[in-house]
Amino acid sequence: MLSETAILRIKDQIARYPHRESALMPALDTAQRENGNYLSREAIREVAGLVGVTFSKAYGVATYYSMYNTERVGRYHLCVDTNVPAYLAGAERILAHLCRTLKIRVGETTPDGLFTLSEVEDLGSCGTCPVIQVNDVYYEKMTVAKTDALIASLREGIMPPRKDGSHYGTACSILLKNRGRKNAHTLAVYKRTGGYKALAKALAMQPAELLDMVKHATVRGRGGAGFPAGMKWGFLPKNDPRPVYLICNADEGEPGTFKDRQIMQYDPHLLIEGMAIAAHTIGCRQAFIYIRGEFEWIARILEEAIGEAKTAGLLGQLDIIVHRGKGSYECGEETALIESLEGKRGCPRIKPPFPANVGLYGCPTIVNNVETLSVMPFVVAHGPEAFRAIGTVGNYGPKLFGVSGAVRKPGVYEFPLGTPLETVLAAAGGVVGQLKAVIVGGLSVPILTAEEARGLPLDYDACIKAGTMLGSGGIMVMNEKVSIPSIALRAIEFYAHESCGQCTPCREGSVVVKRLLQGLVAGRGSAADIDTVLSICDTVIGSTLCPTGDAWGMPIRAMVRKFRTEFESLIR
Repeated sequence: MLSETAILRIKDQIARYPHRESALMPALDTAQRENGNYLSREAIREVAGLVGVTFSKAYGVATYYSMYNTERVGRYHLCVDTNVPAYLAGAERILAHLCRTLKIRVGETTPDGLFTLSEVEDLGSCGTCPVIQVNDVYYEKMTVAKTDALIASLREGIMPPRKDGSHYGTACSILLKNRGRKNAHTLAVYKRTGGYKALAKALAMQPAELLDMVKHATVRGRGGAGFPAGMKWGFLPKNDPRPVYLICNADEGEPGTFKDRQIMQYDPHLLIEGMAIAAHTIGCRQAFIYIRGEFEWIARILEEAIGEAKTAGLLGQLDIIVHRGKGSYECGEETALIESLEGKRGCPRIKPPFPANVGLYGCPTIVNNVETLSVMPFVVAHGPEAFRAIGTVGNYGPKLFGVSGAVRKPGVYEFPLGTPLETVLAAAGGVVGQLKAVIVGGLSVPILTAEEARGLPLDYDACIKAGTMLGSGGIMVMNEKVSIPSIALRAIEFYAHESCGQCTPCREGSVVVKRLLQGLVAGRGSAADIDTVLSICDTVIGSTLCPTGDAWGMPIRAMVRKFRTEFESLIR
């Protein structure tokens, strides 16, 4: 049975949302936390009754998201990220060392019930890998020695504090202008640097004026597709009596992508001001920040910043809810995110209708990325021409690039769109060893050989011309020591795990490709297996409801085609 304290908390969560079903995920989280990080069927049933949904719906949600524990775990749940950036940083050595030290295998709990060890997908810590998440706390830049010290401390019942230490740099001083300031996350520091002046200016303008300003600035979405934000906002129906919702997509679940956390953690008011400007422009009074569940400490920072802004009277009638996901890459897709926010499994919807017409709760909805919303204060404060003066033709403004892999200073770097790849890599300390290949837009875009990447301007159009996409700006660098077949295998393992299962080509195809690549990497494959992988990739591209099929079909196909001789060398 849930305690009275937990029940009251769940009732408070229900009261916050326009529709009570949206409280299902935070309510399940509350129940899990109360019961030693374990979500029993009895607890799920009780939560379902409080929220007003069926047990089957609540159980379906609890078993869909990876952060709900429907099996008991130890007092300390050790989650080791081994995805591509973590793999490049040696995370598998850390995982193997934990297995030896704790004398358990992945998925097992020590006999004393103290530790459970899990191998997990991307934790959004690509520039500070290897990372071990212990319950809600990240321990980054881990070594064997640091891991031993962590385990020793946990055995004593002491959770060490998390430490920050990521590299960063800026050539624009727009999105990362406050990154190095002490207490930059507070309202006092943000206002000292001109914060909320752009919002005051925006509130004195008509929404139509603001929309024209954003359209003229040509702010392309920074979440991956590069679609112009002003055009998206313009799709909202006119004179519609339904409420308009704004959702900030802060899920950041794609391997190689870790830029948005820099804004949310170190300069949250920049995002909040951008959301308030966007809300005024589109006529919205209820907004949401859908943040990945693992970023628990960042969610608290955002909630504190929102509280500061509301107390200071800066948000007017705008209410912003921070909604934590619970582990699903698929929820980075806007309609799957909306489904999740409504308290459902995060499966994409058929489009049309598009969210601008039928989105959250069946109402007009705009979904924008953290970085996209965070440039709005600059656009309003300095004008669209100042924004267009940064970057290249058709690719305007600053961009955050997350650099991981074989560089000396992995981190997040801010440059104008169109900056050469070599310049960004130099800011990250340069390549360690000889550049073999690079992925410039997160795991879902085609890989480039060193020759293809030479002289590449990092903007949306130039990347498409080069046969890839800028995507989220997640740059993963591979040197001559890296096995491309191993990278391909780790990539498809991620997508096979994260597929929502709704589309047969994605659900079944990813599993078959994983099996074939496992055989090739283990030396049990054939040339026919390589051809089959390519055939499946060709089939899945363009045949799924959401871009996830393309997100693994295109990069796996590119890896096999461009490095086929390396795959063939594995055949015995």
